[in-house]
Amino acid sequence: MKKIPLIKPYINNAVKEKVLAVLDSGYLTEGPVARELEKAMADYLGAKHALAVSSCTTGLEMALRALKVGPGDEVIIPDYTYPATGDVVSIVGARLLIVDVDPQTMLMDFEALERAITPATKVVMPVSGFGNPLDYDALDSLKEKHGFYVVEDAACSLGASYKGDMVGTRADISVFSLHPRKFITTGEGGMITTDSDHLADWMHSYKHFGMGVYESRLTADFQRIGTNYKLSDILAAVGLAQMQEIDVLLNRRRELAERYLKLLSNTSKVKPCQVAKGGVHSFQSFCVFVENRDEVMANMREKGVEVQIGTYALHMHKAFNQNPDVYLTDDMKGSRYVFDHCLALPLFHELTYKEQVFIVNLLLKVAS
Repeated sequence: MKKIPLIKPYINNAVKEKVLAVLDSGYLTEGPVARELEKAMADYLGAKHALAVSSCTTGLEMALRALKVGPGDEVIIPDYTYPATGDVVSIVGARLLIVDVDPQTMLMDFEALERAITPATKVVMPVSGFGNPLDYDALDSLKEKHGFYVVEDAACSLGASYKGDMVGTRADISVFSLHPRKFITTGEGGMITTDSDHLADWMHSYKHFGMGVYESRLTADFQRIGTNYKLSDILAAVGLAQMQEIDVLLNRRRELAERYLKLLSNTSKVKPCQVAKGGVHSFQSFCVFVENRDEVMANMREKGVEVQIGTYALHMHKAFNQNPDVYLTDDMKGSRYVFDHCLALPLFHELTYKEQVFIVNLLLKVAS
């Protein structure tokens, strides 16, 4: 029985040659290749600064620390997200407020957000989930009204845009993931973007043990307590080679998503996730809503099609629902619906039309 994977990283000869070149160079830690990747990312997005880091999680932590978020501050996030979004808030010692999501887009419910804002709210950290961009106009309106910072968990949304603006250019700080489920990957890694010189300088120092700008080790000046969140040149080489083909890779994902939408256009059994108004999706994942999701998932996997849940509803987990520093602001009906019904279908560069037809036919057969 042929198996169709959920994802398959794009590793061509150019990627392999770039990695071998780094190995041959003997320069394996963060260096010139990581700098190239940062420049390629900043140029592509139109961001002033891009900083490569060891993961999206460490990047989110750095973003909060750069904004001096700590005890006494509150950070608001959506309930439907990977736990890392909430973990970093506790790691820096702030109080975490969790709000519901829109069950159609799976994005933060901004009405719920506004109800949750208090005088202690320092940062709002929305998630542009699965490549679906946020309504930045609505978010900016709330930001102007209430005076918080925006740190965007853009883990899955490289290539997405809103009214012509790339995700990664509208928040105070945005953080992308370069995990293998993302179409631009470094294995493990992340990328921070910001237009703030001050924040970029602080984060650059922090991820280099608190070191300031220096010409040699003899003139190094450690200006603050920091840590090591660097991305090695070996890992950066994978992402850099892929970035050189980002338009091809992104267009292919959108073609595959459009094909899924056409194949599913005549059924009411399966409902695709809605794209945010004014947004252009990058389709890190192609998500649909189905009844009896777990049964459908088990049946499809049994037939060789790897499907997966979307992500997690944090309020269902002990780390968040039995934590004195976490406040659940409402009943999370939207998030619970999404968690119970969301199904991610296979999506990778080499996915064929025949395979997509097989996937959809099987989905329609097993969906109630």
